[in-house]
Amino acid sequence: MKPKWHTIFRYTSGAGVVNVRAMTTQLTTIAGFDRIGEENAFAVLARAQALAAEGRDIINLGIGQPDFRTPDNIVEAAIRALRDGQHGYTPATGIPALREAVCADLHRRFNAEVNPDNVIIVPGGKVTMFAAILMFGEPGVDILYPDPGFPIYRSMIEFTGARPVPVPIREENGFGISGEEMLSLITPRTRLMILNSPANPCGGVTPRAEIDRLVAGLADHPQVAILSDEIYDQMVYDGEEHVTLLDYPEIRDRLILLNGWSKTYAMTGWRLGYSVWPDVLYDKVRKLAVNAWSCVNAPAQYAAIEALTGPQDAVAEMVAEFDARRKLVVELLNDLPGVSCITPKGAFYAFPNITGTGFKAKELASKLLEEAGVATIGGPDFGILGEGYIRLSYANSQDNIRRAIERMRAFLQENS
Repeated sequence: MKPKWHTIFRYTSGAGVVNVRAMTTQLTTIAGFDRIGEENAFAVLARAQALAAEGRDIINLGIGQPDFRTPDNIVEAAIRALRDGQHGYTPATGIPALREAVCADLHRRFNAEVNPDNVIIVPGGKVTMFAAILMFGEPGVDILYPDPGFPIYRSMIEFTGARPVPVPIREENGFGISGEEMLSLITPRTRLMILNSPANPCGGVTPRAEIDRLVAGLADHPQVAILSDEIYDQMVYDGEEHVTLLDYPEIRDRLILLNGWSKTYAMTGWRLGYSVWPDVLYDKVRKLAVNAWSCVNAPAQYAAIEALTGPQDAVAEMVAEFDARRKLVVELLNDLPGVSCITPKGAFYAFPNITGTGFKAKELASKLLEEAGVATIGGPDFGILGEGYIRLSYANSQDNIRRAIERMRAFLQENS
């Protein structure tokens, strides 16, 4: 028996066409594009760069970008592809060898069985979010998303006209998801839920017991599809386990997996991601690719093959350095007046509680940048439940982390 969500997917048969036309009319009559939000980390980055251009010494702990170079073997693979004449279009879903490499990598790391015909290569992780939320979002439905969470989740949900339903990500739970709480928010209107572990902005890792509880409860909600954002899956610490939702065969026919190369291989500017889709959705995503981006940059795809199949030493070295920075940043943050910070278990972010400073989060982030020369992101930029926190990316050198937190200390002491 097919899950009920197969029959309510928006882009099936003629009914889906009517919905698309209605959506187009809605956008032109009520300016639906005004509902699109943004990722404020890029606005902070622009301001930090502008201040630096004026001669200010700015330490950027705002943007979520590894400060490492892409490993040389990956760069050389792209150069070789260019020299070999890989200059043309590729299949919209990605070159077969890369899709096969993705499947082999998932099998190597998780013993997961994935068919290359369920993998699509996309220009960055956000594209998978865009496609999945666009598929299921429309007026009259709910989409669950983590809050605090990556801001594009809510932005895209609101753009489609769906109702965003925040799933609280709580400090007392180590910033992991509560399976029971997430299940409690499902209603007959719910069509999609979004999970993110390891998580941006909080660095939380959801334990297997909570995911077990969530998946078991989803048996009672066959209309709900799942988008699992696992872009930080190799950045876990203290013996924590990354639990991929590919481990759960009972939801594979409604699971969309998001992953990519940006964080793991320091390839943010290459704009490379991949996603795994159930059979019923795959061809619809392929058509969206044909309409929206045609295909992903050809030589970059050959570089991505080398990333997955070549030596992994650089990944291990990068994660070990992130681990050292993580321990440093937590120790230093907890020594600041009015600040407390639990130890993040994944990704490369700290999410300190700043309620004891007397500042609102965005006010503090702004003053730290303008007056102390330290770029951070205010918690409310990641959701309505982000007040009282700021995000620091420790994808920066240990020396810069020390300098930045000393500047924060001086600012807080002067303004206490």
